[in-house]
Amino acid sequence: MKFNDFKYERPNLEEVIKQLQEQIQLIGEGHDLETEIKAVYKVFEINDEIGTLGTLVAIRNSVNTTDEFYEKEQEFFDEQGPHLRQFEHLFLEKLLASKNRKGLEKEFGSLMFLRGELAKKTFKPEIIADLQQENKLSTEYGKLVASAKIEFQGGVYNLSQMAPFLQDKNRETRHQAQLAVSKFFADNEKQFDRIYDDMVKVRHTIAEKLGYENFIQLGYDRFGRTDYNADDVKTYRDQIYEDIVPLVTKLTERKAKRLGIDNPKSYDLALSFLSGNPTPKGDRAWQVERAKKMYDEMSPETSEFFNFMLNHELLDLDSKPGKQGGGYCTYLPTYRSPFIFANFNGTSHDVDVLTHEAGHAFQVYSSRDLLPEYRWPTMEAAEIHSMSMEFLAWPWIDSFFLEDTPKYKFNHLAGAISFLPYGVLVDEFQHHIYEKPGLTPDERKALWRKLEKKYMPFKDYGDDAFMEKGTYWLRQGHIFSSPFYYIDYTLAQVCAFQYWIKHQANRKEALESYLKLCRLGGSKSFVGLIESASLKNPFKKGTVKEIVKPIRAYLDSVDDTKL
Repeated sequence: MKFNDFKYERPNLEEVIKQLQEQIQLIGEGHDLETEIKAVYKVFEINDEIGTLGTLVAIRNSVNTTDEFYEKEQEFFDEQGPHLRQFEHLFLEKLLASKNRKGLEKEFGSLMFLRGELAKKTFKPEIIADLQQENKLSTEYGKLVASAKIEFQGGVYNLSQMAPFLQDKNRETRHQAQLAVSKFFADNEKQFDRIYDDMVKVRHTIAEKLGYENFIQLGYDRFGRTDYNADDVKTYRDQIYEDIVPLVTKLTERKAKRLGIDNPKSYDLALSFLSGNPTPKGDRAWQVERAKKMYDEMSPETSEFFNFMLNHELLDLDSKPGKQGGGYCTYLPTYRSPFIFANFNGTSHDVDVLTHEAGHAFQVYSSRDLLPEYRWPTMEAAEIHSMSMEFLAWPWIDSFFLEDTPKYKFNHLAGAISFLPYGVLVDEFQHHIYEKPGLTPDERKALWRKLEKKYMPFKDYGDDAFMEKGTYWLRQGHIFSSPFYYIDYTLAQVCAFQYWIKHQANRKEALESYLKLCRLGGSKSFVGLIESASLKNPFKKGTVKEIVKPIRAYLDSVDDTKL
């Protein structure tokens, strides 16, 4: 069955709720262990069915935000999803209080119960209306960003399609492209401010109703973070500030020298080489063909996975009008199928996003036989699979970039390191925001610019007054829809660098470790997973300093003036 044949019809929620209630009543209430185990599996099955329908809607709505049918169905799930949360909450309460808990833990693993304790703290029926509001605001933000129609050099483009102009070899083209993108955000500034202001307020309200001091710990608990806290994350951010910011500043100076620019501006940062950034040497179909060959040769496991994706048409990669921006991977449990969404635009990002989302998809494909609770790891661990896959692709990368390969490898590694300060900036910004939910939009922007100067001291916006006042974050969707998620990318990047180091030393051993990590899914916590894969813990002081040494050595060994 192809993806387009996957059937959707609006679920009968009354019937779903009735089925859930029947099964939840069989947990606790003096029932024996066997009855409870059967009921838990049945709840998993019902949740998978409703989850598949909700995911189908989300995919089809993001592929075409102008499709009225799926727009209405998305509104239905935004509205009704929080009602289902109360049954999830009730299910967890019964499970956690069961007299057979020891036997249940033996059957389902203790991590599910540990996460259940956290999830239980994050919901009460009283917050349903607030969750509905949060969902609606998130959907509204996505639609606003997708609505961009930027007139530039005789054409009309969405935000994804503007990326090549921001990397153009002509400096004035880059300059004007940045101003054109800024204009879209400036024209809609009041709407972005209102949406975010409402989001911060509703999240703070939810946190207070649940008994939290503010949204920060609730944000952590929502992501099921069982083995680290905000203090650990601060220790990690400090390592990035001390060990990575100076290196990225030096790399930015090297880039300016390569480009022959004395006083680099923000619009120069997306271009890496005067000869042009590395680009894939063919269109989407050509790239997918090469990806197939790569995964066929990488391992029997990756070959089986990628051919499954192709045969069932589970990739939507072309950028088109009305399509939501960005890229993601999701999973449809009923069809046992991952799905990859991206917006190809002719830049090296096409290959990065394909290998990155394929890493997510391969992981969930590898662990799809685990319990639903363990199919995916928590977010920071999930990003290890995707970012490491980008590096595992290196031996085949020349088939995508041909003569641009040395340029791509230098740029990929330098770009990954250069991302870390931005990633922790996003995180620190959000900690301040939710500590002080009463900040005005102008105060938030001033805070962003202050932190930008700390973590990205080289970022000079020139005559772009709108960006200079601290508005770059308006385009960072995670800040709106997934607060406190963004640090996960940086934690995972530090782990993925370890796979790059392992892969340079012994390709076979690195791949075996990676396959093992993928098969574990989310059956262990973040720290548990990295320990199982013999990776160093990013929260331990000194880890970042140690990992960056071989990366710095590689980058220093390249004469980038010749690229």
